[in-house]
Amino acid sequence: MSYADKTLTCRDCGQSFTFTVGEQEFHASKGFHNDPSRCQDCRAARKAARGDASGSYTSGSYSSGGYGSGGYGRRDREMFSATCAECGNEARVPFQPRGDKPVYCSDCFSKQRSYSGSYR
Repeated sequence: MSYADKTLTCRDCGQSFTFTVGEQEFHASKGFHNDPSRCQDCRAARKAARGDASGSYTSGSYSSGGYGSGGYGRRDREMFSATCAECGNEARVPFQPRGDKPVYCSDCFSKQRSYSGSYR
């Protein structure tokens, strides 16, 4: 689809603003079908009034996904107790140990990892 700059009128301040080709392409890539109804200054003022300092575009115009709210749909991770295969101390791990592989406490895991080289 080809785009051309559009001149739109802000619904808050009534001033004209340009909806550029690049903005239209971004808008379309996010799946938005409606043109923005506020100029950049009014969007920023509205965002500031809501206390949204994330810098992402929000409802009524653009959106970057909503994951910046921290913990979007996440629960605390369930931890399980196991006995460390190296030192015998308690190890707290984020998975249910099955018994077919060794489980290490965080100290012994770090030692094991440094012996086997870096994964990066």
